[in-house]
Amino acid sequence: MEIKQSELILNPDGSIYHLNLRPENIASTIIFVGDPDRVEKITQHFDTIEFTTQKREFKTQTGIYKGKRLTVLSTGIGPDNIDIVLNELDALVNIDLETREPKAVLTPLNIIRIGTSGSLHANIPVDSFVMSSYGLGMDNMLRSYIVNGLSDKALQDAFIAHTGWDSHKGSPYAIQGSEILMEIFDSEEIHKGITATAPGFYGPQGRILRLDIQDRQLNHKLDSFSYNGNRITNLEMETAAIYGLSGLLGHNAISLSAIIANRESGTFSNDPHVVVNKLIEFALNKISESL
Repeated sequence: MEIKQSELILNPDGSIYHLNLRPENIASTIIFVGDPDRVEKITQHFDTIEFTTQKREFKTQTGIYKGKRLTVLSTGIGPDNIDIVLNELDALVNIDLETREPKAVLTPLNIIRIGTSGSLHANIPVDSFVMSSYGLGMDNMLRSYIVNGLSDKALQDAFIAHTGWDSHKGSPYAIQGSEILMEIFDSEEIHKGITATAPGFYGPQGRILRLDIQDRQLNHKLDSFSYNGNRITNLEMETAAIYGLSGLLGHNAISLSAIIANRESGTFSNDPHVVVNKLIEFALNKISESL
């Protein structure tokens, strides 16, 4: 069935509306970053760059790294931006933009998020790495889709019970990362656990400036939660949305975080650029070896 123009919006040059991309502009392995300025921190390692574009916060560069064609794309901050980015990337590979119909044979993408995050435990210190085995969404964006068959109900229900979650904030969801990619990126130097995804930076992550918040004990409830040996390691704003939409659309996704803050100890990295650059090099080497 043809998808209406109001639902699948294209620019006059035929590119997808927000990302300003055409199908030939992207590789099958895509690195997500939040900050547009971080795109070139990754592509500076490339052998060649064949394509560059930017529209709003969405900056994209595609090139070659050690013989592998890769795309690096900045998503901006938050689950709402992930909704735009993943739906439009999927449209580029799985919808014929001429006929506006889904393709008979679907193409899975490999999506690797390289981001920054805050740790919830003293023994996951600043300047370390975290790989998200699960994304635990507190953002409610994914609830606009039919997610019950994908979400780990037992984990999500255990979290709701443990936190005494207020139903007015919507229902959390729990999505596992790609087992294929987790095996590729596994390493003794990386911590693993559940990453909680919040819909905002201040109140939704337990920060208090001038406004009081609905649950002052939220961060303590997060760091004291454990399910089948998995604890919540860190808190950020994209991972669960990436895992959820990737899972629903049939893509592989993994989230890697450079820990630049420790919420328990109240510390912040002396030079966050150093740990981010180390994570970039770690991820690129894994990609070049295995994808």
